Amino acid sequence: MSTTKSVKTWFQIHKWTSLICTAFLLMLCLTGLPLIFHEEIEELEGKQLAPDLPANTPRASLDKLVETGLKANPAKVIRYLYWDEHQPNTVALSLSDSIDAPPDNFKTVILDERTAKILEEPNYQEGFMYVMLQLHVDMFMGIGGKLFLGLMGILFVIAIVSGLMLYGPIMKRFDFGMIRTEKSTRLKWLDLHNLLGVVTIAWATVVGFTGVINTLSEVVLGLWQMGQLSEMTAPYKKAAPLTGQLSSLDQAFRIARKADSGMEPYLAAYPGTPFSSKHHYAIFVKGKTPLTERLVRPALVDAKTGKLTDMREMPWYVNALFLSQPLHFGDYGGLPLKIIWAIFDIITIVVLASGLYLWFARNKATKAQLARMEQASRTKSSRNVEESEILTLSEQKGEGV
Repeated sequence: MSTTKSVKTWFQIHKWTSLICTAFLLMLCLTGLPLIFHEEIEELEGKQLAPDLPANTPRASLDKLVETGLKANPAKVIRYLYWDEHQPNTVALSLSDSIDAPPDNFKTVILDERTAKILEEPNYQEGFMYVMLQLHVDMFMGIGGKLFLGLMGILFVIAIVSGLMLYGPIMKRFDFGMIRTEKSTRLKWLDLHNLLGVVTIAWATVVGFTGVINTLSEVVLGLWQMGQLSEMTAPYKKAAPLTGQLSSLDQAFRIARKADSGMEPYLAAYPGTPFSSKHHYAIFVKGKTPLTERLVRPALVDAKTGKLTDMREMPWYVNALFLSQPLHFGDYGGLPLKIIWAIFDIITIVVLASGLYLWFARNKATKAQLARMEQASRTKSSRNVEESEILTLSEQKGEGV
């Protein structure tokens, strides 16, 4: 394939992949900007829920916390218990109308883990940050919206690669980073578009690729359920349904800590939830370092006998999802990395907006050129007709003489 033909092919790939995904990517960049700082925004909007108490104040038992939450919501069932690292000395309960209710059917109750008093019952399904998150994750369209945005992410990565393949030949004829300010506005924006695109290429590839992985969260959960979780709970396939009171949740956490002292339990999934089985508590433990805290392990504890039945490392594809989620939002290096992420996000918005401008400007210029050519063709045709009429008239006058 000749160089000219190769450039034309890459140009078509870049043009169409960019055009298809740009509007959605602009939406993702705009909604992603506040989500990068969601923790800082929540801290500004929120307040410390748990009151200050002496440091040696003992914690209430988890069973007592669960009892308090259910007593205040007798028509609900508990599905998850977890800790929010941004609200010290608190424990959160996720309650639903039934154990198999849809994921968006939930009520959160936050309790003081020392006094077992209910501190707040926040509604996480309203407000500015909720709207931004839902638009960014699935556009309020569920798994269909997630997979669609995943497809847009794939097109974005292809557009990045094709743009890089186009930039190489361009830089053979010009200096790197050149911006032709003396030329037309369209050429200035073209040069700026190319320069900013190359500057952000590594960041955009990472964010685009991790974004695609994040859209597959339901797929990853399904694979884990059918694979590892099914293996771990295989001995219970023919077990009778759970009846009566469940075993102590405190005991389940103690067993999980004992099974792996290097990790810290942070979430309990009750029997019947998607992250457990119908017969187990799933106690999820995580590491204590910035990297290992993203990698979790499930410990399955028999909810009737209170005994540990299995504990395994998560499969690679689940770990890939857990690692990609914070990386997508720059949530690894604290505020400095988030600021860098935000700067690149704003630059990418400029790249996407300039790409749209260049397409419209090119179309406008092409239409104007075609109009000029058509007008020139009509003018030439009109002149030919006039010359023909004059010649005919002259011939007729000659015959008359």
